[in-house]
Amino acid sequence: MKIVSPMTYGNGAYVVHKVLESRLPGYQVKGYSPRFEFCPFLMTFICRLDTADIVHTTPDYGYLFEQRDTPLVVTFHNFMLDRFMQSYSSLFQRIHYRTDLRYFIRKALERADMVTSVSNFTANLVREELGYRKEIRVIYNGVDLKRFSPVRRKSNTSIKVLFAGNLTRRKGADLLPEIDRRLNKGIVIQYARGLRGRPHNFTSERLIDLGSIDHAKMPEVYRQADILLLPTVREGLPLVIMEAMASGLPVVSTNCSSLPELITDGEGGFLCELGNIQDFVAKINLIADSEQMRREMGEYNRERAERYFSLSRMVDNYQELFNEVAG
Repeated sequence: MKIVSPMTYGNGAYVVHKVLESRLPGYQVKGYSPRFEFCPFLMTFICRLDTADIVHTTPDYGYLFEQRDTPLVVTFHNFMLDRFMQSYSSLFQRIHYRTDLRYFIRKALERADMVTSVSNFTANLVREELGYRKEIRVIYNGVDLKRFSPVRRKSNTSIKVLFAGNLTRRKGADLLPEIDRRLNKGIVIQYARGLRGRPHNFTSERLIDLGSIDHAKMPEVYRQADILLLPTVREGLPLVIMEAMASGLPVVSTNCSSLPELITDGEGGFLCELGNIQDFVAKINLIADSEQMRREMGEYNRERAERYFSLSRMVDNYQELFNEVAG
């Protein structure tokens, strides 16, 4: 069975589909530049799928990749069309979401033989915003528990807080300088720029830029950190948090979207009020002050990752789904 997956570069969804490519025989990712989204119909010429048994992609432009008599599976890795996200979007994005992108997603849902989502939150949002009444099967993203694994962390003079992600307002990157300014002495924030690697002109000299790091090198980045920070606004099901959990790190993130499906507040870290800088500062300081808390939260997260977010579970679920669709 040949499964073809046209996917845009530079995001977590692409990483997930590349993992499926490495684990499922016959699965092939056909990557394309995000620039083609400015002229979507060109994608039909880039990704010729005549030989596919199944097409698996995101709903954004899934309609353009459909082939006659070929089943189409679309996966929602996130959702941005609702009114809440307008204040975190540029004018161009707001127009794009209200017009052509909404049209393409609706067409993909009409055409799709199966719709999946990476979290219950995202699935429910699709139902509410688009009035979709058919099945949306939730398949959690998975993390490689061998590559991302805990290490015994040495007691250092400074506590390293890691932010990893695209440096955008949606990820909460704009909050980093003020959070950093209010943290107790001996705590430093390091940031990795994410898959698209765009630099940011932070005014704080204390923030440490790790640069744009290839995903293959991220396990070592987590091993050097003590706490993961992600003051995000909206997530489908973020790989960065799952990887940090598997690496035995406590997590401080936002109490929003799918994050409660990942993080158990008070057990594996803390979920803070959206945009509340003092809340993030207080929780980071609390964890930083206690080596025992960091260890216990890290152990809790590792166990939770093993139980619910293993890569093998994700791959098995997709294999079962593809067999069902093909059958």
